Amino acid sequence: MRPKLLLTTRNMAHAAVVVGAGLFISAIPLSSAFAGETASTFVDQAQVQADAQAHQSWRENVRQFAPQAQGCYHASYPNLKWSKVECGPVSGYVSARRKTAHVAQQDAATSVKHAGEQVVGSGYDFSAEAPSGNLISEAVGSFPTVTGVKTEKGAGVAAYGGGGILGANQYTLQLNTNMDGNSAACAGYSGCQSWQQYIVVSDDVNAAGTALTGTTDVFIQTWLENYGQDVDGGNTNICPSGFTDAGADSNGGSGDDCYQNSPATVIAKQLPITALASLTLSGTANSNGTDTATAVYGTEAYSSSTADSNSDIANGWTETEFNVVGNAGGSRADFNTGSSMTVKVALTDGSNSAPTCVGPSNGGTTGETNNLNIGKCTASAGSSSTSPAIQFTQSD
Repeated sequence: MRPKLLLTTRNMAHAAVVVGAGLFISAIPLSSAFAGETASTFVDQAQVQADAQAHQSWRENVRQFAPQAQGCYHASYPNLKWSKVECGPVSGYVSARRKTAHVAQQDAATSVKHAGEQVVGSGYDFSAEAPSGNLISEAVGSFPTVTGVKTEKGAGVAAYGGGGILGANQYTLQLNTNMDGNSAACAGYSGCQSWQQYIVVSDDVNAAGTALTGTTDVFIQTWLENYGQDVDGGNTNICPSGFTDAGADSNGGSGDDCYQNSPATVIAKQLPITALASLTLSGTANSNGTDTATAVYGTEAYSSSTADSNSDIANGWTETEFNVVGNAGGSRADFNTGSSMTVKVALTDGSNSAPTCVGPSNGGTTGETNNLNIGKCTASAGSSSTSPAIQFTQSD
């Protein structure tokens, strides 16, 4: 039996001391196979960490090299060089601006229902505000942690007429500016405001708004709210050239609401909500130049640009909202129970001072929402290697 015991011991352990019948057998060295496996494991772990760091560094740097020209562009890791690509179909996407009356009603309802927590969107969100006197030239939105997210479904909201693209995996990532009432793009019309949205839409819609494209796209939607003087309830297009007239001002102004979409850059076939942690969205604004929306998905980057003169937002961008919400039309993104995520908004505003967390009441500009409850917001200063940022949690 002893030979069997010795064989078993050798099989179960790579090093052993066997003492028996007055016989001492010295320790058996680690097998070369085990040593090789251990070394390989260490090498694999080190390589994974090195790759992750390299990918993160590339994601940070590739934005800095995004083309300033208008159009659609793409870059792949590890290259920082962007290539011009064919744009997708012109998007028929139309977002919704938050409605003032709806904000007040939702404030009262959600304060009672959630005892201090807020369902996110339609004016309930956190925005990052730059220090007084500073303008934002770039903002980056990301989800540093995402847990428990398995499904998402777009749902209609009665206050917005049940509009939007509804159903499974219908959502948008939105990085939104503040409303700027001093925009040169408003051509001097009193009460007019410019507003810009940098958007990733999970399932885009064609220009006519009659069919889904089945692609996840990135583009910029520029708004001139309450532009001009309405003459017939919004039936006549009084908007600047290149803009679509969305009708009489949604908040009761005397003008019309005008919007324009930049060329859509296709990221992939429709991305499920489980891709959320792999997506980042950034927006830049350059006075007398171009504004660019850049989406990074894993090791691929995509951008779409438009002229800043369409919005003049570079001269009035002081706050940024970022979140995942419904797909257009004031719709809501409903996540499964157990979903939780951290939302981060980093700013480039000419300083390293910590931004201000604005909100959650009146902390956002978009009309789209999600069904998550918002947590506390913290702000951090920048350093030689990090940008000033705010961060908050939301969960169901």
